[in-house]
Amino acid sequence: QEQVLESGGGSVQAGGSLRLSCTASAYYPCLAWFRQVSGQEREGVATMHKFGMTQYADSVKGRFTISKDNDRRTLDLQMNSLKPEDTAVYYCAVPRYESACTSADGLLSRSIAIWGRGTQVTVSS
Repeated sequence: QEQVLESGGGSVQAGGSLRLSCTASAYYPCLAWFRQVSGQEREGVATMHKFGMTQYADSVKGRFTISKDNDRRTLDLQMNSLKPEDTAVYYCAVPRYESACTSADGLLSRSIAIWGRGTQVTVSS
């Protein structure tokens, strides 16, 4: 069964940093990070295409960085200058189409074919 698995969540004070990692059971040309606050819809955070193209939600630009770690074979999300409003469950996700990584569709939950189980990130003020 194709799947993705997140790790690295936790609790941090505002202004701090966390790094999330995603391990995939198969090769995917396009991967994404989403997050969800309880009672709200999932929102796209960042996507990364196999050729290195990235896109970010406006709310995280300049603070979050999505990258591949080829040695560890993971997709990582480095989160700096964290704010209490970043508190959410963060999901690694596989878009249904590779093209999602080069369009705004990549940040829409309707574009996702595979979801991870999620990892909690809590930022306290």
